[in-house]
Amino acid sequence: MHAPVLVLKDSLKRESGTKVHHANIQASKAVADIIRTTLGPRSMLKMLLDASGGIVVTNDGNAILRELDLAHPAAKSMIELSRTQDEEVGDGTTSVIILAGEMLHVAEAFIEKNFHPTVICRAYNKALEDAIAVLDKIAMPIDAKDRGTMLGLVKSCIGTKFTSQFGDLIADLAIDATTTVGVDLGQGLRDVDIKNYIKVEKVPGGQLEDSKVLKGVMINKDVVAPGKMRRKIVNPRIILLDCPLEYKKGENQTNAELLKEEDWSLLLKIEEEYIEELCMQILKFKPDLVITEKGLSDLACHYLSKHGVSAIRRLRKTDNNRIAKACGAVIVNRPDELQESDVGTGAGLFEVKKIGDEFFAFIVDCKDPKACTVLLRGASKDLLNEVERNLQDAMSVARNIIKNPTLVPGGGATELTVSATLKQKSSSVEGIEKWPYEAAAIAFEAIPRTLAQNCGVNVIRTMTALQGKHANGENAWIGIDGNTGAITDMKEQKIWDAYNVKAQTFKTAIEAACMLLRIDDIVSGIKNKQAPGAGQGPSKPKVETEADADGEQILPD
Repeated sequence: MHAPVLVLKDSLKRESGTKVHHANIQASKAVADIIRTTLGPRSMLKMLLDASGGIVVTNDGNAILRELDLAHPAAKSMIELSRTQDEEVGDGTTSVIILAGEMLHVAEAFIEKNFHPTVICRAYNKALEDAIAVLDKIAMPIDAKDRGTMLGLVKSCIGTKFTSQFGDLIADLAIDATTTVGVDLGQGLRDVDIKNYIKVEKVPGGQLEDSKVLKGVMINKDVVAPGKMRRKIVNPRIILLDCPLEYKKGENQTNAELLKEEDWSLLLKIEEEYIEELCMQILKFKPDLVITEKGLSDLACHYLSKHGVSAIRRLRKTDNNRIAKACGAVIVNRPDELQESDVGTGAGLFEVKKIGDEFFAFIVDCKDPKACTVLLRGASKDLLNEVERNLQDAMSVARNIIKNPTLVPGGGATELTVSATLKQKSSSVEGIEKWPYEAAAIAFEAIPRTLAQNCGVNVIRTMTALQGKHANGENAWIGIDGNTGAITDMKEQKIWDAYNVKAQTFKTAIEAACMLLRIDDIVSGIKNKQAPGAGQGPSKPKVETEADADGEQILPD
C-alpha cells in the first residue's frame, strides 16, 4: 500500500536535485560568459570599478574574477579555479573558466535525461586521462637554454595580453629576470622563486621602453643622513643586520630610580658607550654600507658617518633577503656575532638616485645575483598595473619552461587534437558512459571556438574546416591564428603553449566540473537576523528550492 508513496518521494528528491544542478550550471556559465571575450590576442579589455572607487583596466582572467562579488556559491567556486590556475602555473586563467563552463554546459542535457551525476563524472575523468595522454603524445621537448626559442615561446604566451603591442619588451624582461634568479637543484632540475626574489618596482613617469631588469636590487629608501653619508660607493662592502642600532628599551615597563644628580649623567654615559660599542663591533669589518631592518639612533648615525659609512634603516625583511641574495651577504642578528664571511662583497655599485620626487637606493652590477628587481616605467598608474600583471604571467611561463621544457601547440590546436582523438575513442567506450564521454570531447572545442569568435571570423565555417582537418589526424598543429582568424600551422606561426599550463588547465576544469555536478542540494547555514525574542526554537537548516536558485542574482548589477 505504501510503495507508491516511496517512489513518489524518490522522484521528488531527484527533481529537486536536477533543479539545483540547473542553477549551478547556469551560474557557472554566467561566470564563463563574463570573461569569454578576454581570450586570445584580439581580446577585449574589461574596466572594473572596485569598492574604493578606483578602476582596473585588464584582460587577465584572474584579475577580473578577483574583483567580482558574486552571490551564487557555484559561481564563487568557479572564481577559485582561476586563482588555483594562477598560483600553480600563472597562465591560462581564462581558458580554465571557459573549459569548465563548457563541460558543465554539455552535462546539462544528461542531467535532464536523468543520467546520474556519478556516471557523467566517471566519463569525464576517463576523458581527462585520455586528454593528458594526447598531450604527452604531441608535446615537443625544447632546449630551455636557447634564448631565441624561449623568447618566441614567452612572446606567444603573452601575445594575448594588452602589452603585446610593445613587442618583445615584456618577454625580454621576463626571461632576464627568471634566468637571473634560477637556481640549480641538481639532477638537471632548476627552480625559480618568483615570489621572493623578483621584485617589480613601478615608477610612474618615463616611457615603457625605459623599463629594465637590474643586476641587483633597488629599494625605495635614502641614506639616513644624506649630507654626511656617501650616496655613491663603488664595490661596497655591505653588512646586513636585523637588530636595532639604538639603546635597548626594557622589554616591558621599566622604572629607574635616580637618587643623585650625577647618576643621570652616568646613565646617559652608559647608553652612549653601549651604542659606541655596537658601532665599533660593526666598524671592525670596514663596511661601506650598513643596512638594518630596525631603527638606527642619531648617535649611531654619527659614529657611522664619522667613519665614512653609509647607513639605511627600517628596511622590509623581504627586501633585506633580496639584497643578501644579490650581494652575497648574510643577515646578522647581533653585531657581536659578525664574521668576515657575513660581509657582502658581490655588488659592483651602491648609488642613491632621485627618480621623480622620490629617492631610490640601487645595489647593482652584482657578480652573480640570485635576486633582482624589475624596474617598470610608464605613463600612468593603470598602464603600469596592467604591465605588471602581464609581466607576472610572462615570468610564470618562463618558469614553467625552465622547470619542464616541453611545448604544445597554441591557437586551439591542442584542444582540437584532443577533441578529435576523444571522438574516435568514444566508439570503444562501453555502456552508458559513452555519451557523456563524447560530450566532453565536444566541450574541448570551446577554446578554438571562442578564439574564432574574438577574431570576428565566421565561426561555423572556421570550426567546420578545423574539425575536418583534425578528424583524419593529418596534422595536430593546425589551429587558429588569433590575430587574423586564418587557419594555419602553429609550428610555422610559432604559437606555443607550455605543457604544464595546458595539463593544469584540463585537470582543474574537469575536476571542478565534476565537483559542481556532484552537488545536489544547497543548504544555507546562515541564520536570518530575527527580532529579539522572536522564535526561540532551534532553527532548521534551510534547503534551497528551485524558486530560490532560479531567482538568485548571479551577476552583480
